[in-house]
Amino acid sequence: MSFWQRSLKQSGFTIEHLSRRLKLRSFKGFVSMFLVGAILSVAIASCSGGNADNANSGVGTSGASPVAANNKDVELTLVSFAVTKAVHEAIIPKFVEQWKKDHNQNVTFKQSYGGSGSQTRAVIDGLEADVVHLALALDTQKIEKAGLIQPGWEKEVPNNGIVSKSVAALVTREGNPKGIKTWADLGKNGVKLITADPKTSGIARWNFLALWNSVIKTGGDEAKATDFVTKVYTNVPLLTKDAREASDAFFKQGQGDALINYENEIILAQQKGEKVSYIVPDVNISIDNPIAVVDKNVDKHGTREVAEGFVKYLYSPEAQQEFAKLGFRPVDETAPATKELAGKYPKVKTLGTVGDYGGWDTVQTKFFADGGLFDKIQAQKK
Repeated sequence: MSFWQRSLKQSGFTIEHLSRRLKLRSFKGFVSMFLVGAILSVAIASCSGGNADNANSGVGTSGASPVAANNKDVELTLVSFAVTKAVHEAIIPKFVEQWKKDHNQNVTFKQSYGGSGSQTRAVIDGLEADVVHLALALDTQKIEKAGLIQPGWEKEVPNNGIVSKSVAALVTREGNPKGIKTWADLGKNGVKLITADPKTSGIARWNFLALWNSVIKTGGDEAKATDFVTKVYTNVPLLTKDAREASDAFFKQGQGDALINYENEIILAQQKGEKVSYIVPDVNISIDNPIAVVDKNVDKHGTREVAEGFVKYLYSPEAQQEFAKLGFRPVDETAPATKELAGKYPKVKTLGTVGDYGGWDTVQTKFFADGGLFDKIQAQKK
Protein backbone atom coordinates (compact mmCIF):
# COMPACT_ATOMS: atom_id res chain seq x y z
CA MET A 1 0.00 0.00 0.00
CA SER A 2 1.44 3.36 -1.01
CA PHE A 3 1.96 6.31 1.31
CA TRP A 4 -1.04 8.16 -0.13
CA GLN A 5 -3.27 5.11 0.17
CA ARG A 6 -2.23 4.63 3.78
CA SER A 7 -2.75 8.32 4.50
CA LEU A 8 -6.21 8.45 2.89
CA LYS A 9 -7.21 5.34 4.78
CA GLN A 10 -5.97 6.78 8.08
CA SER A 11 -7.78 10.05 7.48
CA GLY A 12 -11.07 8.27 6.78
CA PHE A 13 -11.41 9.56 3.22
CA THR A 14 -11.59 7.59 -0.01
CA ILE A 15 -11.75 8.74 -3.61
CA GLU A 16 -15.21 7.24 -3.92
CA HIS A 17 -16.30 9.06 -0.78
CA LEU A 18 -15.16 12.38 -2.18
CA SER A 19 -16.72 11.84 -5.59
CA ARG A 20 -20.13 11.12 -4.06
CA ARG A 21 -20.04 14.26 -1.96
CA LEU A 22 -18.56 16.76 -4.36
CA LYS A 23 -20.40 17.65 -7.56
CA LEU A 24 -18.67 20.39 -9.45
CA ARG A 25 -21.74 21.86 -11.17
CA SER A 26 -20.98 25.46 -10.37
CA PHE A 27 -18.42 27.92 -9.14
CA LYS A 28 -19.69 27.11 -5.65
CA GLY A 29 -18.86 23.46 -6.24
CA PHE A 30 -15.39 24.40 -7.38
CA VAL A 31 -14.78 26.43 -4.22
CA SER A 32 -16.05 23.52 -2.15
CA MET A 33 -13.61 21.19 -3.86
CA PHE A 34 -10.75 23.62 -3.22
CA LEU A 35 -11.57 23.92 0.48
CA VAL A 36 -12.01 20.20 1.01
CA GLY A 37 -8.75 19.57 -0.81
CA ALA A 38 -6.95 21.91 1.56
CA ILE A 39 -8.51 20.21 4.56
CA LEU A 40 -7.61 16.81 3.17
CA SER A 41 -3.98 17.89 2.73
CA VAL A 42 -3.81 18.87 6.40
CA ALA A 43 -5.41 15.59 7.43
CA ILE A 44 -2.93 13.59 5.38
CA ALA A 45 0.01 15.49 6.78
CA SER A 46 -1.14 14.90 10.35
CA CYS A 47 -1.72 11.18 9.78
CA SER A 48 1.48 10.45 7.90
CA GLY A 49 3.75 10.98 10.90
CA GLY A 50 6.65 11.85 8.63
CA ASN A 51 6.33 8.82 6.34
CA ALA A 52 6.25 11.03 3.28
CA ASP A 53 9.99 11.45 3.67
CA ASN A 54 10.69 7.71 3.83
CA ALA A 55 11.77 7.40 0.22
CA ASN A 56 14.42 10.06 0.73
CA SER A 57 15.31 9.31 4.33
CA GLY A 58 17.84 6.89 5.74
CA VAL A 59 21.35 6.79 7.03
CA GLY A 60 23.92 8.50 4.88
CA THR A 61 21.87 11.53 3.83
CA SER A 62 23.13 14.95 4.82
CA GLY A 63 21.29 16.98 7.40
CA ALA A 64 18.87 15.87 10.07
CA SER A 65 15.28 14.92 9.34
CA PRO A 66 13.04 17.63 10.85
CA VAL A 67 10.36 15.06 11.64
CA ALA A 68 12.79 12.64 13.28
CA ALA A 69 14.38 15.51 15.20
CA ASN A 70 11.04 16.28 16.83
CA ASN A 71 10.30 12.66 17.66
CA LYS A 72 11.01 11.04 21.01
CA ASP A 73 13.60 8.32 21.41
CA VAL A 74 12.56 5.16 19.59
CA GLU A 75 13.00 1.46 20.27
CA LEU A 76 13.14 -1.18 17.53
CA THR A 77 12.58 -4.89 18.03
CA LEU A 78 14.81 -7.02 15.80
CA VAL A 79 13.99 -10.72 15.48
CA SER A 80 16.64 -12.80 13.72
CA PHE A 81 17.99 -16.31 13.34
CA ALA A 82 20.61 -17.57 15.75
CA VAL A 83 23.86 -17.19 13.84
CA THR A 84 23.41 -13.49 13.06
CA LYS A 85 23.77 -12.38 16.67
CA ALA A 86 27.46 -11.47 16.44
CA VAL A 87 27.11 -9.49 13.22
CA HIS A 88 24.08 -7.52 14.41
CA GLU A 89 25.86 -6.69 17.65
CA ALA A 90 28.68 -5.25 15.51
CA ILE A 91 26.40 -3.33 13.14
CA ILE A 92 23.75 -1.92 15.48
CA PRO A 93 26.04 0.51 17.38
CA LYS A 94 27.26 1.92 14.04
CA PHE A 95 23.69 2.41 12.86
CA VAL A 96 22.64 4.02 16.15
CA GLU A 97 25.56 6.46 15.95
CA GLN A 98 24.86 7.36 12.33
CA TRP A 99 21.11 7.76 12.87
CA LYS A 100 21.75 10.08 15.81
CA LYS A 101 24.12 12.15 13.70
CA ASP A 102 21.75 12.40 10.72
CA HIS A 103 18.38 12.60 12.51
CA ASN A 104 19.13 13.77 16.05
CA GLN A 105 17.17 10.83 17.43
CA ASN A 106 18.24 8.11 19.86
CA VAL A 107 17.48 4.53 18.82
CA THR A 108 17.66 1.48 21.08
CA PHE A 109 17.13 -2.15 20.11
CA LYS A 110 15.45 -5.17 21.59
CA GLN A 111 16.97 -8.26 20.01
CA SER A 112 15.75 -11.84 19.82
CA TYR A 113 17.70 -14.74 18.30
CA GLY A 114 16.81 -18.38 17.74
CA GLY A 115 15.99 -20.96 15.12
CA SER A 116 14.44 -19.29 12.09
CA GLY A 117 11.34 -21.48 12.15
CA SER A 118 10.82 -20.88 15.87
CA GLN A 119 11.33 -17.14 15.46
CA THR A 120 8.81 -17.07 12.63
CA ARG A 121 6.16 -18.76 14.76
CA ALA A 122 6.88 -16.38 17.63
CA VAL A 123 6.30 -13.32 15.41
CA ILE A 124 3.07 -14.78 14.02
CA ASP A 125 1.95 -15.62 17.57
CA GLY A 126 2.51 -12.07 18.84
CA LEU A 127 6.20 -11.22 19.23
CA GLU A 128 5.99 -7.66 17.92
CA ALA A 129 9.06 -7.50 15.71
CA ASP A 130 9.67 -4.30 13.76
CA VAL A 131 12.28 -6.00 11.56
CA VAL A 132 12.82 -9.69 10.80
CA HIS A 133 16.08 -11.11 9.44
CA LEU A 134 15.43 -14.79 8.83
CA ALA A 135 17.30 -17.76 7.42
CA LEU A 136 15.11 -18.24 4.37
CA ALA A 137 12.43 -16.45 2.41
CA LEU A 138 9.92 -19.19 3.23
CA ASP A 139 9.78 -17.95 6.81
CA THR A 140 9.29 -14.32 5.75
CA GLN A 141 6.52 -15.46 3.42
CA LYS A 142 4.76 -17.17 6.33
CA ILE A 143 4.70 -13.86 8.21
CA GLU A 144 3.38 -12.18 5.07
CA LYS A 145 0.59 -14.78 4.78
CA ALA A 146 -0.31 -14.09 8.41
CA GLY A 147 -1.06 -10.49 7.37
CA LEU A 148 1.86 -8.83 9.17
CA ILE A 149 4.02 -8.00 6.15
CA GLN A 150 2.61 -6.44 3.01
CA PRO A 151 3.10 -8.29 -0.29
CA GLY A 152 6.02 -7.07 -2.36
CA TRP A 153 8.38 -6.70 0.63
CA GLU A 154 11.25 -8.22 -1.37
CA LYS A 155 11.01 -5.43 -3.94
CA GLU A 156 11.33 -2.65 -1.35
CA VAL A 157 15.08 -3.21 -0.91
CA PRO A 158 18.00 -4.35 -3.10
CA ASN A 159 18.75 -7.93 -4.14
CA ASN A 160 15.15 -9.18 -3.73
CA GLY A 161 15.36 -8.69 0.01
CA ILE A 162 18.47 -10.85 0.50
CA VAL A 163 20.82 -9.05 2.89
CA SER A 164 23.24 -11.85 3.87
CA LYS A 165 24.55 -14.96 2.15
CA SER A 166 26.55 -18.05 2.96
CA VAL A 167 27.22 -21.59 1.77
CA ALA A 168 27.28 -24.95 3.54
CA ALA A 169 30.48 -26.23 5.13
CA LEU A 170 31.52 -29.69 6.35
CA VAL A 171 33.33 -29.62 9.68
CA THR A 172 35.42 -32.59 10.79
CA ARG A 173 37.40 -33.59 13.84
CA GLU A 174 41.05 -32.52 13.95
CA GLY A 175 43.05 -34.61 11.53
CA ASN A 176 39.81 -35.78 9.88
CA PRO A 177 40.08 -39.39 11.17
CA LYS A 178 37.03 -40.51 9.18
CA GLY A 179 38.44 -39.12 5.92
CA ILE A 180 35.41 -36.94 5.18
CA LYS A 181 36.08 -34.87 2.05
CA THR A 182 32.84 -34.73 0.09
CA TRP A 183 29.09 -34.83 0.63
CA ALA A 184 29.09 -38.51 -0.37
CA ASP A 185 31.28 -39.40 2.62
CA LEU A 186 28.47 -38.42 4.99
CA GLY A 187 26.46 -41.44 3.85
CA LYS A 188 29.14 -43.99 4.77
CA ASN A 189 28.63 -46.50 7.56
CA GLY A 190 30.15 -45.46 10.86
CA VAL A 191 30.03 -41.71 10.21
CA LYS A 192 28.04 -39.73 12.78
CA LEU A 193 26.71 -36.39 11.53
CA ILE A 194 25.46 -33.46 13.61
CA THR A 195 22.88 -31.14 12.06
CA ALA A 196 19.82 -29.19 13.15
CA ASP A 197 16.16 -30.16 12.74
CA PRO A 198 14.48 -28.88 9.55
CA LYS A 199 11.22 -28.59 11.46
CA THR A 200 12.62 -25.80 13.66
CA SER A 201 15.74 -24.51 11.94
CA GLY A 202 16.19 -22.64 8.70
CA ILE A 203 19.79 -23.77 8.35
CA ALA A 204 18.65 -27.38 8.64
CA ARG A 205 16.46 -26.90 5.58
CA TRP A 206 19.45 -25.47 3.76
CA ASN A 207 21.56 -28.43 4.93
CA PHE A 208 19.01 -30.90 3.58
CA LEU A 209 18.83 -29.00 0.30
CA ALA A 210 22.64 -28.95 0.06
CA LEU A 211 22.70 -32.75 0.37
CA TRP A 212 19.95 -33.14 -2.23
CA ASN A 213 21.65 -30.61 -4.50
CA SER A 214 24.98 -32.51 -4.30
CA VAL A 215 23.39 -35.48 -6.05
CA ILE A 216 21.27 -33.63 -8.59
CA LYS A 217 24.07 -31.26 -9.67
CA THR A 218 26.42 -34.20 -10.29
CA GLY A 219 24.05 -36.03 -12.61
CA GLY A 220 21.95 -38.08 -10.19
CA ASP A 221 18.18 -38.37 -10.39
CA GLU A 222 15.62 -37.92 -7.61
CA ALA A 223 15.68 -41.62 -6.72
CA LYS A 224 19.44 -41.45 -6.10
CA ALA A 225 19.04 -38.20 -4.18
CA THR A 226 16.34 -39.74 -1.96
CA ASP A 227 18.50 -42.79 -1.27
CA PHE A 228 21.47 -40.58 -0.40
CA VAL A 229 19.72 -38.22 2.02
CA THR A 230 18.07 -41.23 3.69
CA LYS A 231 21.50 -42.77 4.34
CA VAL A 232 22.85 -39.47 5.66
CA TYR A 233 20.02 -38.87 8.13
CA THR A 234 20.34 -42.44 9.35
CA ASN A 235 23.79 -41.34 10.49
CA VAL A 236 22.41 -38.41 12.52
CA PRO A 237 22.24 -39.36 16.23
CA LEU A 238 20.35 -36.21 17.26
CA LEU A 239 18.72 -33.21 15.63
CA THR A 240 19.32 -29.94 17.46
CA LYS A 241 16.84 -27.05 17.58
CA ASP A 242 19.02 -24.59 15.66
CA ALA A 243 22.46 -24.04 14.15
CA ARG A 244 23.98 -22.68 17.35
CA GLU A 245 22.94 -25.77 19.31
CA ALA A 246 24.39 -27.95 16.55
CA SER A 247 27.71 -26.15 16.88
CA ASP A 248 27.65 -26.52 20.67
CA ALA A 249 26.90 -30.26 20.41
CA PHE A 250 29.86 -30.74 18.09
CA PHE A 251 32.44 -28.39 19.58
CA LYS A 252 31.56 -28.26 23.28
CA GLN A 253 30.04 -31.68 23.84
CA GLY A 254 32.26 -33.61 21.44
CA GLN A 255 29.40 -35.33 19.64
CA GLY A 256 29.66 -36.61 16.07
CA ASP A 257 32.36 -37.02 13.46
CA ALA A 258 31.11 -34.23 11.21
CA LEU A 259 28.92 -31.16 11.33
CA ILE A 260 27.07 -29.35 8.54
CA ASN A 261 26.72 -25.68 9.24
CA TYR A 262 26.84 -22.25 7.69
CA GLU A 263 30.31 -21.34 6.51
CA ASN A 264 29.96 -18.08 8.45
CA GLU A 265 29.24 -19.94 11.70
CA ILE A 266 32.45 -21.94 11.29
CA ILE A 267 34.47 -18.80 10.53
CA LEU A 268 33.03 -17.18 13.66
CA ALA A 269 34.06 -20.21 15.73
CA GLN A 270 37.61 -19.83 14.40
CA GLN A 271 37.61 -16.16 15.31
CA LYS A 272 36.66 -17.14 18.86
CA GLY A 273 39.69 -19.39 19.12
CA GLU A 274 38.24 -22.74 18.12
CA LYS A 275 40.51 -25.03 16.13
CA VAL A 276 38.28 -25.96 13.22
CA SER A 277 38.95 -28.31 10.34
CA TYR A 278 36.42 -27.82 7.57
CA ILE A 279 35.76 -28.19 3.86
CA VAL A 280 33.61 -26.03 1.60
CA PRO A 281 32.45 -28.51 -1.06
CA ASP A 282 32.76 -27.22 -4.61
CA VAL A 283 29.20 -28.38 -5.27
CA ASN A 284 27.14 -26.26 -2.90
CA ILE A 285 23.94 -24.33 -2.26
CA SER A 286 23.57 -20.54 -2.05
CA ILE A 287 22.17 -19.86 1.41
CA ASP A 288 20.24 -16.60 1.04
CA ASN A 289 18.87 -14.75 4.09
CA PRO A 290 16.15 -12.09 3.66
CA ILE A 291 15.37 -8.93 5.65
CA ALA A 292 11.94 -7.32 5.96
CA VAL A 293 10.06 -4.62 7.84
CA VAL A 294 7.01 -5.99 9.65
CA ASP A 295 4.47 -3.48 8.36
CA LYS A 296 1.66 -4.08 10.82
CA ASN A 297 3.96 -3.70 13.80
CA VAL A 298 5.92 -0.63 12.65
CA ASP A 299 2.66 1.17 11.89
CA LYS A 300 1.37 0.23 15.32
CA HIS A 301 4.57 1.35 17.04
CA GLY A 302 5.19 4.43 14.90
CA THR A 303 8.65 3.11 14.01
CA ARG A 304 8.43 2.77 10.22
CA GLU A 305 10.95 5.51 9.39
CA VAL A 306 13.64 4.12 11.68
CA ALA A 307 12.93 0.48 10.76
CA GLU A 308 13.24 1.24 7.06
CA GLY A 309 16.38 3.26 7.78
CA PHE A 310 17.94 0.30 9.60
CA VAL A 311 17.12 -2.12 6.78
CA LYS A 312 18.60 0.32 4.27
CA TYR A 313 21.73 0.63 6.40
CA LEU A 314 22.27 -3.15 6.35
CA TYR A 315 22.94 -2.87 2.60
CA SER A 316 25.46 -0.06 3.05
CA PRO A 317 29.18 -0.71 2.44
CA GLU A 318 29.85 -0.24 6.16
CA ALA A 319 27.35 -2.91 7.19
CA GLN A 320 28.26 -5.32 4.40
CA GLN A 321 31.88 -5.10 5.51
CA GLU A 322 30.81 -6.27 8.97
CA PHE A 323 28.89 -9.17 7.44
CA ALA A 324 31.99 -10.14 5.44
CA LYS A 325 34.33 -9.80 8.44
CA LEU A 326 32.17 -12.22 10.43
CA GLY A 327 31.95 -14.88 7.77
CA PHE A 328 28.99 -14.00 5.57
CA ARG A 329 29.60 -13.74 1.84
CA PRO A 330 28.73 -10.21 0.66
CA VAL A 331 25.51 -9.87 -1.33
CA ASP A 332 27.52 -7.85 -3.87
CA GLU A 333 30.95 -9.44 -4.16
CA THR A 334 32.05 -6.90 -6.79
CA ALA A 335 31.46 -3.83 -4.60
CA PRO A 336 34.74 -1.99 -3.83
CA ALA A 337 34.08 -2.10 -0.08
CA THR A 338 33.71 -5.90 0.04
CA LYS A 339 35.58 -7.19 -3.04
CA GLU A 340 38.81 -7.88 -1.15
CA LEU A 341 36.99 -9.62 1.70
CA ALA A 342 34.91 -11.69 -0.71
CA GLY A 343 38.09 -12.89 -2.41
CA LYS A 344 39.17 -14.63 0.80
CA TYR A 345 36.35 -17.17 0.58
CA PRO A 346 36.88 -20.51 -1.22
CA LYS A 347 35.45 -20.55 -4.72
CA VAL A 348 32.44 -22.76 -5.32
CA LYS A 349 32.47 -24.53 -8.68
CA THR A 350 28.78 -25.45 -8.90
CA LEU A 351 26.37 -23.33 -6.86
CA GLY A 352 22.73 -24.35 -6.72
CA THR A 353 19.84 -22.17 -5.59
CA VAL A 354 16.45 -22.84 -4.09
CA GLY A 355 15.02 -21.59 -7.38
CA ASP A 356 16.56 -24.61 -9.11
CA TYR A 357 14.09 -26.76 -7.17
CA GLY A 358 10.95 -24.73 -7.73
CA GLY A 359 11.26 -22.13 -4.96
CA TRP A 360 10.47 -22.41 -1.28
CA ASP A 361 6.79 -23.22 -1.60
CA THR A 362 7.59 -26.29 -3.69
CA VAL A 363 10.59 -27.27 -1.56
CA GLN A 364 8.63 -26.93 1.67
CA THR A 365 5.73 -29.06 0.43
CA LYS A 366 7.95 -31.74 -1.05
CA PHE A 367 10.51 -32.09 1.72
CA PHE A 368 9.49 -30.50 5.02
CA ALA A 369 5.69 -30.34 5.31
CA ASP A 370 3.94 -32.92 7.46
CA GLY A 371 4.11 -36.18 5.59
CA GLY A 372 6.90 -34.90 3.30
CA LEU A 373 10.15 -36.68 2.48
CA PHE A 374 11.90 -35.68 5.71
CA ASP A 375 9.08 -37.14 7.84
CA LYS A 376 9.26 -40.35 5.83
CA ILE A 377 13.01 -40.59 6.41
CA GLN A 378 12.59 -40.04 10.14
CA ALA A 379 9.85 -42.67 10.32
CA GLN A 380 12.27 -45.24 8.88
CA LYS A 381 14.69 -44.63 11.77
CA LYS A 382 12.12 -45.58 14.43
